[in-house]
Amino acid sequence: MKNTSQKERRLNSTKNWIKTYTGNNLVKGYSKKYSVDKLCAVKELRMIGVDISEEYEKQLINSMEALRQQRLSFKKKCEDKLNDLCGFDSDENFAMIIGYTSGGFPYGVPYEEMEQISNETEFE
Repeated sequence: MKNTSQKERRLNSTKNWIKTYTGNNLVKGYSKKYSVDKLCAVKELRMIGVDISEEYEKQLINSMEALRQQRLSFKKKCEDKLNDLCGFDSDENFAMIIGYTSGGFPYGVPYEEMEQISNETEFE
């Protein structure tokens, strides 16, 4: 019995899925249907012969980079806000360093947790 990867299973079912796809953006639809990012969708759709422009791929890359920069900016803003309010240190892992272990390793509130806390308090 042949052991097929998830990618192979996606590619095998894609041609039939495309025939029934009614949306406007094949890459976006593929990405949602198969739970892959849009660049992976572009690559895999090209593998089965779908023509996707280089320009569209560049736009995706630029969009993903802009989102990454936005997230970094948000982290920095949270870090600055916390430092102003509490005087806590931060680093690349923790938005707020509460203290240090006996071995000298920091512990505190990670950025993801701080972002979640910030999102929850925004609506109050």
